[in-house]
Amino acid sequence: MGAFQYLTFTHPNICFSVNKACQFILCYLKGTVSHGLHITRSSFFALHGFTDADFVIGGYLVFFGQMLISWKSGKQRTVARSSTEVEYKALADGIAEVIWLQYLLTDLQILSVSAPIIWFDNFGVTYLSANLVFHAHTKHVEVNYHFVQDRVAKKEIQIRFISSQDQLADVFTKPLPTASFTAFRFKLRVDPPPSA
Repeated sequence: MGAFQYLTFTHPNICFSVNKACQFILCYLKGTVSHGLHITRSSFFALHGFTDADFVIGGYLVFFGQMLISWKSGKQRTVARSSTEVEYKALADGIAEVIWLQYLLTDLQILSVSAPIIWFDNFGVTYLSANLVFHAHTKHVEVNYHFVQDRVAKKEIQIRFISSQDQLADVFTKPLPTASFTAFRFKLRVDPPPSA
């Protein structure tokens, strides 16, 4: 929003819209002052993530045990020619982040007992990540395809299907109904902890 506020210096025609958007965000933040990431002790030490895409917006979030430790949402930097390509790019980005976090945890001498799981809500992309048969039909996603398929084949990553109603990454890629947003916010552990 700061960038939009700065832009109003040369584009006064957007002042009202920018200020109105800022008011909504400030009202939301004022009403959720006690919200934020709450770190708690966990006995579950495995990486798992969620990735999703909606048009040109891709997003992922990665958990270490029950704690959210990494997330990203934004426009994809490449032009996609199909929805499969958009979804596959989001999956590749999420896997790249998980691999980097695995290296970091290994350097910290925290070893995982199993390959990280990436939860994804697209049957086609989930199937494509483990199946070489579709290669002739997916030349436009070739680089990401080989990156993902190689990691799956080496059993470094597991891709699992999850229904759209449970896809936590939706919070980063699309507007949600209030009930879904609130439920996902709770699952992300952003809601305030219960008072003692």
